[in-house]
Amino acid sequence: MNNILNLRNIGIIAHVDAGKTTTTERILFYSGVSHKIGEVHHGNTVTDWMKQEQERGITITSASVTIYWKINNIKYTINVIDTPGHVDFTIEVERSLRILDGAVIIICASSGIQPQTETVWFQSQKYKIPKILFVNKMDRIGANYKNCIENIKNKFNCTLAPLNFNIGSENNFIGFIDLLEMKLNIWKNNILYIENISNEYLDISNFYRNYLLEVISNNDEEFLTKYINNDFNLLDIKNSIRNLVINNKIIPIMCGSSLKNKGIEFLLNNICDFLPSPINIGIKGCNDNTFNLINSVKFLSLLFKIYNDPFLGSLSFIRIYSGSIKSGDIIYNSTKKIKEKIFRIIRMFANSKKDINKAYCGDIVVLIGLKESSTGDTLCSLNENIQLEKINIPIPVISISIEPVFKIDQEKLLTIIQKICKEDPSLILTNNNLTGETIISGMGELHLEIIVDRINRDYNLKTKTSKPQVSYKESIKKIVIQEGKYIKQSGGKGQYGHVFLKLEPISFEKEENFIFKSEIIGGSIPKEYIPSIEKGVIQQLNQGIILGYPVIKIKICLLDGSFHSVDSSEYAFKAAASIAIKEGLKKANSYVLEPIMKVEINVPNEYLGIVVGDINKKRGTITNVIDYNNFKVINSFLPLRELFGYSTELRSNTKGRANYNMEFHNYDELPNYIVEQIIKNN
Repeated sequence: MNNILNLRNIGIIAHVDAGKTTTTERILFYSGVSHKIGEVHHGNTVTDWMKQEQERGITITSASVTIYWKINNIKYTINVIDTPGHVDFTIEVERSLRILDGAVIIICASSGIQPQTETVWFQSQKYKIPKILFVNKMDRIGANYKNCIENIKNKFNCTLAPLNFNIGSENNFIGFIDLLEMKLNIWKNNILYIENISNEYLDISNFYRNYLLEVISNNDEEFLTKYINNDFNLLDIKNSIRNLVINNKIIPIMCGSSLKNKGIEFLLNNICDFLPSPINIGIKGCNDNTFNLINSVKFLSLLFKIYNDPFLGSLSFIRIYSGSIKSGDIIYNSTKKIKEKIFRIIRMFANSKKDINKAYCGDIVVLIGLKESSTGDTLCSLNENIQLEKINIPIPVISISIEPVFKIDQEKLLTIIQKICKEDPSLILTNNNLTGETIISGMGELHLEIIVDRINRDYNLKTKTSKPQVSYKESIKKIVIQEGKYIKQSGGKGQYGHVFLKLEPISFEKEENFIFKSEIIGGSIPKEYIPSIEKGVIQQLNQGIILGYPVIKIKICLLDGSFHSVDSSEYAFKAAASIAIKEGLKKANSYVLEPIMKVEINVPNEYLGIVVGDINKKRGTITNVIDYNNFKVINSFLPLRELFGYSTELRSNTKGRANYNMEFHNYDELPNYIVEQIIKNN
């Protein structure tokens, strides 16, 4: 149990380009796990191992590494997960936070709070993750630690406990005052010197030290008593901060510069001192309140990620909440009610792997051999039925169509996409039955661009992509009675079919899209030919006369007709019905319908005017605007045609701070000028 007390499962989360991967690289180096510091701009970092990550200089997939850190001869094990900062890969942050015990949120000292900072902050709040803030890039132009502290307090309404304050900033950032030990940490020629605080910094150090103690006292009554009586030591301060952090009452904040290697050891010390062990957090989202992490020997874990390795097959990343497992064990998937066998257990170090024989409570490891299990499944001991809360999967907001360059590869393409969908639950594969397109839907254009790039390069399959076609429909405006004849005589048995059909529109208030009714009286057309006439009607209605899309909201009545005792046939009446429909549609004022989406947009107050103006440009209709404290919710109806690429456009207009979701509402008439454009383009 001592080992578990000294275990930390943490995530590094932040806005894109705040320095997550750079910080992780320094953590690996200073802990002795790697012997060379990788740089994002050189494409040689440990955690950004995918080709796509190295080329773009961004994190795409969360990577897990295990490091060891010693404080006062106590050895701590830290599982670090480096997560993406780009909003398109928010699923990686979501599922990582679901299984982590603590987080380090990195904030750029010059840029301050950025859009994705807000997103990861609220994600961490949702899962009640204890956290530490690291204000990075103190060497950058415009860096201001004090402003960052004030902005964070005001923006997120939280209590911050500064653990250090900076000596200089931008090019003059030379170190900081450690407010816990009351020591000066200063770097000279890239070497850290820990010195007593000089008279120059003594007054300001005492000011910030007293501020820190007051923050702790205001939130911890036990420490308050000691503080009033001046009867406390460093251990009392650290224990109080730790308890307050674990209970989410305060958030420690510190500054440094990862690129310049300043403040990493201080950050690691604080991770070990203040972030919780698995025992402090317990089992999150468990449906069995009697299940105890400490006393239970039963195995319980959550599968939070799947990755398809080209050599090992499916790798299942799990967080073990209790008990232990070893290679060869048979476990129970309580979500899918199936048994699975573990062939191998490995510990991941980014993309390199190390086999282990056994894994214990608190570990984050990878299982090889699971066949049916997927992201969010609960894995436990046999004969147990414990359920952990599933991972929240965000709804895709953008789609493209994809097809192989060579038609023969269509089946291979579908197999590959299905594999990737199992890895990435925020990617959805669908097939458009009307256009025959294979559609993939994801979180943004970059997300889909990466997926297509992986298919082309990792799986060596050439593809071509395009925007999906809008599934238009056609209908009619007026009632028409139309005759249809199909008569052929060529010596011997001929063909004879003759019908009168009435075409009339159905109100959009009714549920039916198509009605066929026979009003034949007196046997002018034998009953056995009526089903063929209906088939002919349906076949022709599948292809309208304007753009060739299906005709809906139409009622067809068979009024009359005639037959020939020898030449009439099912084929002839089917053909006659098709002719009548085709001609009748021309006279019935056919028009094109487009899908209208119900769209909900969450937007900060300052961008309301821009978003409303954009909705009007897109032929949208706003139904209402709901006012919240610092943002608005716009409910509107927008044509699907105008929403392709809207995710990127909305983020661009609002600096990434707005988001939206949509669902199908109904069909409405497409303006004639757009119909003419489509005909011209085709």
